[in-house]
Amino acid sequence: MDYAPEEYTRFYITQALFKLMADYEYEKISVTDIVEKAGVGRATFYRYFKRKEDVIEFWFLHNTKEFMSEQRYYPRCRADYMCIVHDVFDKFLQNKDKLKLIKRAHLEYLYLDYLNRKFIETFRRDYDGSNPFAPYIYAGMVFNVSMLWLDRDCADSIDDLANAVMDAIYFDK
Repeated sequence: MDYAPEEYTRFYITQALFKLMADYEYEKISVTDIVEKAGVGRATFYRYFKRKEDVIEFWFLHNTKEFMSEQRYYPRCRADYMCIVHDVFDKFLQNKDKLKLIKRAHLEYLYLDYLNRKFIETFRRDYDGSNPFAPYIYAGMVFNVSMLWLDRDCADSIDDLANAVMDAIYFDK
C-alpha cells in the first residue's frame, strides 16, 4: 500500500493496530499499546485520530483512494459495471486478513457505515435526484455479499460474485 509522505505516521499507527489485533482482543488494545507498537507518542496519535475506530476508518479511506486511483474507466454499461464490481471484490480479497480482524473484533459496522457514506456521496455526485434508498440498497448488497464471502474464507470465485451482484442489479436476461 503506497502512502503519501505526510501519511506515514498514520500508516505506522494503522499497521500497529492491525498487528496488535492479530494477537489481542480489540477491546483490550489501548492507545498506549498502539503508540508503543507504532513508535510514536500519544500526542501524535491524537493529532490524527480521536479514537481507535478512526484508525480503521482511515484504512478504509486510504484503500478507497488507492482503488479509485487505479480505476481506468467511467461506467457506461453493464460490462463497465462488471469490471468495477470485479475490481472491488479483488481489492477486498487482497485485504481479506485485515477484514477478518475487523470482523473478529465485531467492528464490521464501521465497514457498513463507510460503504453507506461512500455510496451516498457517489449517488449525490453522479445520480443526483435518484431514489434516496438506492445508495443504501447498493451498500447493503456489497456489505452482505462481502461478509458472507469472508465467512466462506473468500472461497467463491470473484467472477461468480461479480456475476451474482450484476444479476441482482440488471434484470435484462
